[in-house]
Amino acid sequence: MTTLRRCPICAKPRSETHAPFCSTRCRDRDLALWFNEGYTVPGRPATPEDIAEEGQG
Repeated sequence: MTTLRRCPICAKPRSETHAPFCSTRCRDRDLALWFNEGYTVPGRPATPEDIAEEGQG
């Protein structure tokens, strides 16, 4: 039995060309979510010292 994989953005069937998405539009929407902080990676909160160090590099 094969499971039909769905696009994580719109739930339409995936396209091999745009995997794991169904289209360029959904792929771009996902990228925009990363750029606009729609997704986050868990971790400890940044301290002001962490931010200052990052600006010096």
